[in-house]
Amino acid sequence: MQRMPAKTYRIKLSNEERLELESVRDKGSHKAIKYRRAVTLLLSDESDYGPANKDSQIAKVTGFHINSIEKIRKRCCEVGPIAALDAKPRETPPRKIKITGEVEAHITQIACSDAPEGAVRWTLRLIAERLVEIKVIDSISHNSVALVLKKSQLKPWRQKGWCIPPEKSANFVAAMEDVLEVYERAPDPLRPLVCLDEFAKQLLSETRQAQPATENHVKRYDSEYVREGSVTGFMIAQPHVGTRDVFFSQSNRRTSKDFAYCLDHLSKSLPEAQKIILVMDNLNTHKEASLYEAFGAEKARALCERFEMHYTAKHGSWLNMAEIEIGSLVLSCLNKRIESAEKIRTEVAAYLIRKNQNPVAIKWQFTNEDARIKRHSIYPEF
Repeated sequence: MQRMPAKTYRIKLSNEERLELESVRDKGSHKAIKYRRAVTLLLSDESDYGPANKDSQIAKVTGFHINSIEKIRKRCCEVGPIAALDAKPRETPPRKIKITGEVEAHITQIACSDAPEGAVRWTLRLIAERLVEIKVIDSISHNSVALVLKKSQLKPWRQKGWCIPPEKSANFVAAMEDVLEVYERAPDPLRPLVCLDEFAKQLLSETRQAQPATENHVKRYDSEYVREGSVTGFMIAQPHVGTRDVFFSQSNRRTSKDFAYCLDHLSKSLPEAQKIILVMDNLNTHKEASLYEAFGAEKARALCERFEMHYTAKHGSWLNMAEIEIGSLVLSCLNKRIESAEKIRTEVAAYLIRKNQNPVAIKWQFTNEDARIKRHSIYPEF
């Protein structure tokens, strides 16, 4: 059996000193390292009040190495028990590495470049390693890299999905300006503006009963679930009025007939409108031809006359205000496991009643004039 080294420094605490250390131990507002040092001194106390534990026992409780325990006792003997809780001041100041403008430029360049093979994104340590690898600097800590990135507000570890429009696309610009011109029109009850878009919700049922939230933990649900199919709905938003409606697909897919049935439902819900101004994306089913697939020629033609259709461009879904309403619907109502189409219809109906009781109009601010300035890169050159 390996013998433990004899204690070189022994401490005997007074009752007042023990009370101060116990206050640090029990208060819970101190740093972990300070707490562990206080526990070390209390367990090392060889006075009439102390337990005088062996170093091996103290190491098990505090997690300190035996050598560290001896150093804490030594500092206690030198400066007293309370001062010993703080780290010993450095005899020499830390060596400061001067971050030149050239080094900062390289950090920015690396952070904005593609991540190396085997990594999803740049981390602080990867950037520090790359700087040394390309011999920009002899050594640099990841903390120094963090300070440079903080100054330039770069966060290479964060990524965001985005709908990126094509550059210098006449087709995109033409569709965008057409929709923006529609949004700039004054509200007209006889020509109501309606934005339309589909959404899909997967039906999922639980395999085990979820555990409700308590004071000690959040609500818990099992990672296993059963797929029960899916449901497709059409979000029908009236931005000027601030109301919204949802029409559910009969086939639970995005077919031409489902689109036609949705327009028939929309037409009946606005009987006083002379013309319905409809904004939607350019899906292949969003055509007047879909009406002729679902209805006879006379009704199909009558429905065509009821609508003035405008299409957002590909990669221009941000132009459709129905997307805002779908986001709100998903976040407030559908962001949970729902097992059946009937349940979804019930949930959505309750959501629509609540939202439409206090309608809030959407005030679209982005205009064609703004687009020609802020989105000038997508306009063709001539």
